[in-house]
Amino acid sequence: MTALHDAILRDVTLRDGLQLTGKALDVGTRVELARTLLAAGVPEIEIGSMARPDLVPPMAGSLDVVAALTPEELDRCWIWVATPRHVEKAIAAGARNVQYCFSASDAHNKANIGRVTEDSVAAMPAAVDMVREAGGRIQLCIATAFTCPFDGRVDPDRVRGIVADARTCDADDVVLADTLGQAHPAQVSDLFATVDAGDRRLVFHGHNTWGMGVANSLAAISAGATMVDGALGGLGGCPFAPGASGNTASEDLLFATRPDYLTPDVLADLVRAGERLLSELGETSRSKTAQGARSKALSFEWVIDRTGQ
Repeated sequence: MTALHDAILRDVTLRDGLQLTGKALDVGTRVELARTLLAAGVPEIEIGSMARPDLVPPMAGSLDVVAALTPEELDRCWIWVATPRHVEKAIAAGARNVQYCFSASDAHNKANIGRVTEDSVAAMPAAVDMVREAGGRIQLCIATAFTCPFDGRVDPDRVRGIVADARTCDADDVVLADTLGQAHPAQVSDLFATVDAGDRRLVFHGHNTWGMGVANSLAAISAGATMVDGALGGLGGCPFAPGASGNTASEDLLFATRPDYLTPDVLADLVRAGERLLSELGETSRSKTAQGARSKALSFEWVIDRTGQ
């Protein structure tokens, strides 16, 4: 069991958060947001994707974001990949840490990546070798670990089998994703408690479609996850998963877990950063914490004093 305040938030605004938005952010704005998150103390962030820009236009320029960051910053950054060729390109641009992602369900993997799950598993050792040669880290990310938009419920044994497969065992972390946000806390707890990740970190990537994002994240932490994903304002979703909506809000996860670096001033900075981003994108915040921080209950230390904006 992981203590709540010891759980690490990885902010995924710049990848999963942006990929469903109708407006693409320029590289400079993305780099500025990455640095804002890192400066606030967020331990790790996701900064982009190797998905084809013609299929996911907001991810165009991800390698330019990588190139603009320093090696020290990139040590705390992740980029989404789905093939060894993606890894090769990301590493060449300067990336050090990659999230190698595929789906537990064949139907979603075909829609998202264009191949069956077995093909993605078979290609993973080549991806691991490239990352190791570059001195980086690689995550095994299993999307649709709970439900698939095409096939419905995913058998937990299928997920456990992928995690235990010898071809995936050299990953540094195991990410289990509730891609559709349809899981409930007991379901999340059961899967995390029964997955044998060995020495690898366990990570939960949750969505808030049914309002269970924070509850599911806390259930995952209680069952052994040491990292949970979130996006500012609850932005995000998968363009290849009908019914998938926003990520769990980073502001809500931070307020729930209270890591040591979180102070009222840090939270206020992140709320403001989220507000600026959402305003530029024309999106509405789904974060209850961000809404609460702008309430009139000024005697509560976590509320932002409107006089100071």
